[in-house]
Amino acid sequence: MCNLYPAAGVLHNRMAKKGRIEIDGEKCKGCYLCISVCPAKVIEPAEIPNKQGVFAARAAGGGCVACGSCYVMCPDICITVFETEGAS
Repeated sequence: MCNLYPAAGVLHNRMAKKGRIEIDGEKCKGCYLCISVCPAKVIEPAEIPNKQGVFAARAAGGGCVACGSCYVMCPDICITVFETEGAS
């Protein structure tokens, strides 16, 4: 039997993207939709409230895969996604 497709792990490693996000904490209303869709789990609630008293979402370290799910889900367009490696 001939396998036309490489192992999923090999394909994933060659095409893996890395990135980072920036969240405008003053515009964020704390709905946390971005947290719920992040596959890498790199977004968390802030520990200190913003000027409106909202615990905005914030980037929580590395591991971002630049998928853009958080950007798409954010109703207030508070998130910017940057691809840092693995760009096609």
